[in-house]
Amino acid sequence: MTGPRTDTAVDPVRLDALGPAGVYRSRKHQDIKDVAGRPIAELGLVPTLFVTRTMNALHRAVPLAPDARIAAIARAGALFATATLDGLSVTEYEYRVSRVSGLPISVIRAATRNAAHRAAHVYDSVQYARPAGAVGGWRDPLTRTGRAVWARRGDVLAVHVSGVHPGAHSLWLEALALGFRVAVRPSRREPFTPHRLITALREAGFGPDQVVLLPTEQEAGEAVLRGADLAYGGDDIVRRFDDDPTILRQQPGRSKILLTAEADWRRHLDMIVDSVSHHGGTGCVNATAVLVEGDPAPVAEALAERLATLPSLPPEDDKAVLPVQAVAPARALERYVLSNASGTRAWLGGSGFVDELGDGGAVLRPTVHQVDRSDAPQVAIELPYPCVWVAPWTRAEGIAPLADTLVLTAVTEDEQLIDELVDEPTVGNLYLGGHPTHWTDIGMPHDGYLSDFLMRTKTVIRD
Repeated sequence: MTGPRTDTAVDPVRLDALGPAGVYRSRKHQDIKDVAGRPIAELGLVPTLFVTRTMNALHRAVPLAPDARIAAIARAGALFATATLDGLSVTEYEYRVSRVSGLPISVIRAATRNAAHRAAHVYDSVQYARPAGAVGGWRDPLTRTGRAVWARRGDVLAVHVSGVHPGAHSLWLEALALGFRVAVRPSRREPFTPHRLITALREAGFGPDQVVLLPTEQEAGEAVLRGADLAYGGDDIVRRFDDDPTILRQQPGRSKILLTAEADWRRHLDMIVDSVSHHGGTGCVNATAVLVEGDPAPVAEALAERLATLPSLPPEDDKAVLPVQAVAPARALERYVLSNASGTRAWLGGSGFVDELGDGGAVLRPTVHQVDRSDAPQVAIELPYPCVWVAPWTRAEGIAPLADTLVLTAVTEDEQLIDELVDEPTVGNLYLGGHPTHWTDIGMPHDGYLSDFLMRTKTVIRD
């Protein structure tokens, strides 16, 4: 779209399951509603028997040859970002995702471009993850003298991602590239992205027995997990299997920024604001805590001043930067935050942060609270909007307050501290200096490489 769209009502579309024999139109469906409560899609729900038969078909299927897989994924990425698929142009797809997820449409457009980019470079992504001493298959000449071979830990992967951000679906393309057959249980929060991506993959050359879409209720959703060799995701069903070693659970990010005393935080204010508010503040890589060596008040005040200028707009507006929810869950979230903010110093949003749009939706405006210690319980809270807790930190506390962090941006010149942070196993990614917590690139691990979970090395020697 070249300008903001003002008509929020659209005709609902039908999103059917995509099974091993093609499109499956089930009798049972669920309405998918936008942030104003209007129906925007009908999502067909498949029964357990259909799931069981589908998972068996995936196990029987033979994967495409490696080069064919890579080429088909690249073609699918281009189709995803440009083509009309199942009756929806890319513009209409992005509009509907924005309305149903509440994410600003600029975020959705960026996610579309990123999906195409990741698809085009999926070979590079998996090769970055392959151990340097391992070869890709037993036919490699190096196996004649003995070599580690990188091999799948199974044949079928089940994907249960939460649907908070469409970018989550670009990661499992790596599993297809490695020869897995993939079953995706779409989130009923936002099913458009996986439906479109799988449609594109099929048009690009993947057979229907290679990648499937299985919208289900809970019992059938568990059957998707049980029918796969491996699974990963972060929805409620996955959380019930927390101790299962065949399931990789997506964890909260609790990403943070550390500002030590020798750092001039004013030079990095743009980075701090960007880390908190990029993606509408909804991502696991958004900073939810800023720890300051010294007085945290000036940092909190400056951060609040900048975040307060962000506009409240419907998600489909080109200038929107903040997430939107239906009024009822937005108000419930507001009550939760304010109850947890008791005893803190509110620099922004202390009297409330929900800004109703008048159509049934509400903007979640940023909040900035200052706590009195780095181990305050609020520092561990991660929420789907720009909510940040600013805390004091001292070197005597060490790195304990920085643990359990997906991304930590540390603005420091203390090399001993950096050594400790690199060695800390619960810090997933460490950015030093002015790099926002949401930064990523092809080949860079998100929370470790997905391939670390999907693959293993085995010794092969042959005559």
